[in-house]
Amino acid sequence: MPSNRADRASRSWVIPANEYRRERWRNQLGWTREIHRSAQDGDWLWRLSIAEIERDAEFSRFPGVERELVLLAGNGLRLRFDDGRVHELLPPHDKLRFAGESGVRGELVDGLTHDFNLMWRREHVHAQLFHRPLVGPMVIFAEPGHTWAVHLISGHARFADESGLQPLQAGDTAVMIAGRDRLRHVLDGGGEALLIRIAPAAPDIASATPPLS
Repeated sequence: MPSNRADRASRSWVIPANEYRRERWRNQLGWTREIHRSAQDGDWLWRLSIAEIERDAEFSRFPGVERELVLLAGNGLRLRFDDGRVHELLPPHDKLRFAGESGVRGELVDGLTHDFNLMWRREHVHAQLFHRPLVGPMVIFAEPGHTWAVHLISGHARFADESGLQPLQAGDTAVMIAGRDRLRHVLDGGGEALLIRIAPAAPDIASATPPLS
């Protein structure tokens, strides 16, 4: 079974939560658990991780990168931007997209938080993140050259197709990469999930509707 450091020729695989790699933030002020990164020429194009925020701290800056942050656990996170904006991520799963160049300070509302962190280099790819309930079967279509990831926030799920992929438990992530042909998976179960679509950068991609049914 491929992991997040496995052969990139693998089209679909499941990454169990206990395989995420824990590492320091770029500015050394916090910890993150890296789920997956897609690299090219020695640097990543997009990345999934879970930030563990245990104290108020400045966020690392990432020039040329877009970010989307989702509160997974905890009583809330206040994002204070250098330009004066203030935004609170509150339970159960508030989210916010912002530019990686922004100066941001994370302030805990009441105790530590875990926050899902999607980052992508805007000149190369475009990403969309959807928070969806999982009630019964869901069909995921990945167009040629596109990638989907599913992070199961809660509950349990299985792939009700012939993929042979292992079931998802809460906290696990599945990555599905389409090659030349359209890729189709059926996910069945109950709970809540984050679904992420990664596509080549294009002017009209932001207006596209998610291919879910």
